[in-house]
Amino acid sequence: MAQPVISLHHLKKYFKVYRKKPGLLGSIQSLWDRQYEEVKAVDDISFEIYPGEIVGFIGQNGAGKTTTLKVLSGLLYPTSGDVSVLGFNPWDRKAEFQKQFALVMGQKNQLWWDLPAMESFLLNKAIYEVPDDKFQKTLDILMDLLDVRDIVNIQVRKLSLGQRMKCELIAALLHSPKVLFLDEPTIGLDVVMQKVLRDFIKAYNEEFKATIILTSHYMGDVKELCKRAIVIDHGKKIFDGELQEIIDRFARNKILSLTLNDPVKQSQLEKFGTVKEFDYPKATLLVPRGRAAKIAGELLTRFSLADVNIEEPTIDAIIRELFLSEKKTA
Repeated sequence: MAQPVISLHHLKKYFKVYRKKPGLLGSIQSLWDRQYEEVKAVDDISFEIYPGEIVGFIGQNGAGKTTTLKVLSGLLYPTSGDVSVLGFNPWDRKAEFQKQFALVMGQKNQLWWDLPAMESFLLNKAIYEVPDDKFQKTLDILMDLLDVRDIVNIQVRKLSLGQRMKCELIAALLHSPKVLFLDEPTIGLDVVMQKVLRDFIKAYNEEFKATIILTSHYMGDVKELCKRAIVIDHGKKIFDGELQEIIDRFARNKILSLTLNDPVKQSQLEKFGTVKEFDYPKATLLVPRGRAAKIAGELLTRFSLADVNIEEPTIDAIIRELFLSEKKTA
């Protein structure tokens, strides 16, 4: 069996946060009596990721996702635990390690604002000591995948958010990293650009066999790219397995979308399930997963329907169910 590319064992990262009492009196008291609170950003999580995997790293705001990625990148030193990426301790920050990974944060820029993106590409070429022939070959592949040949010589500040994000990805990938940490890479982008970047990430994974950890609030990113998901909440891992398993375990209901031929009362539909939307001739019902087909048949018999569809709930709704389940059992 292949050795894991990324290995975490009992990782903890705690911070001391200053808590000031409100008002002028609180400010004065803090001069000699400062109160601190320990925040457990990452609290004893363990997992392993293998070569070529794309793993969705899911959690609500403040769950500890970005902190974990910063530890894996060597930007933060852990409070305790064992961490290995490509056989290195990330916080040793060895040049050999730094040339083999990339961290892309959707809210952080690495491109020079007033220069064309190509200038930043050339700078990264020098920083990572990429040979001329390899640089040009990789650049050609990335520009073709992202369709940006016509914009790389335009000042970055004149580019749209989507164009800028494409160039950010190229800058991060010119040294062909074996490991890629993507922290909200599609944040703020429209649905079309999100799809473009998802297709690119998938193509990059196939082309370079890179191992990828992806965090995203857009569940479409995770659903399209990741077979495996790791879910954390308040610094603790609450799930690690196939994304489909989350769906099977926590999608208790299915969605019936109806188009009615004849007027009916909402109370008539409520006998079959929970009515989420009702705006004649459209109606949406939540029904128990195991009885969805039977209920759809009963509705067809009872009412005149132009159309009926049985749909799965969205993945983000399922993740909310998972969080609620964990809180109930905590």
